[in-house]
Amino acid sequence: MKLLRLLPALLLALSLHAEDLHPAADAAGFVPLFNGKDLSGWKTTGNWLVEPDGSVSLHPREGEKGWQRYDAYISTEKQYADFTLDLEFKINAKGNSGVFMRVGDLKDHVKSGFEVQILDTYGLEKPGHHDCGGIVKGIGPSKNMVKPAGEWNRYTITVKGRSVKVIFNGEQVIDASLDGIKMADRPNLGHIAFQDEALRVWYRNVRIKELK
Repeated sequence: MKLLRLLPALLLALSLHAEDLHPAADAAGFVPLFNGKDLSGWKTTGNWLVEPDGSVSLHPREGEKGWQRYDAYISTEKQYADFTLDLEFKINAKGNSGVFMRVGDLKDHVKSGFEVQILDTYGLEKPGHHDCGGIVKGIGPSKNMVKPAGEWNRYTITVKGRSVKVIFNGEQVIDASLDGIKMADRPNLGHIAFQDEALRVWYRNVRIKELK
């Protein structure tokens, strides 16, 4: 009976511990990558819009399709080396996007950077590298943490040297070396970008902390 009475408190403690893996809203050193008003600091030919709530979303134009329209990706003008990137994203059913890091050539994000996948794979028992939370063509997440379509998810991605760690909705799902997951040719400096798959996607609370 004592254990049953303690169970709610234990579950709450575990939940709080999981959330602690993400940086707090007032964590030192983080700066926003979107200003909530326009796309200053970013470049794109895609139809990315700032919403009234300050989030940034993709509104595909009629006839747009596919993922090889690299100029339609939304990419930072600045390049980053070592950093922690914290953000939230939301997709519709069958949604698809991706968070690209250290993109060395904005004419080809896929070959010159690496991508943490965003995909509607809710409920998948054994996610692989191309499923949500995985590094595409590299390594799958240790656990499927993506929420049902239409709900907000959170990534905290830390890249330092050749190390990359991904915390996904309170769970660390990747702790790997780029050199050990077929990404040895990727640079140590590059742009951050979000993929235009011609499907609706929303991003909010996007912020970064550069690491020394």
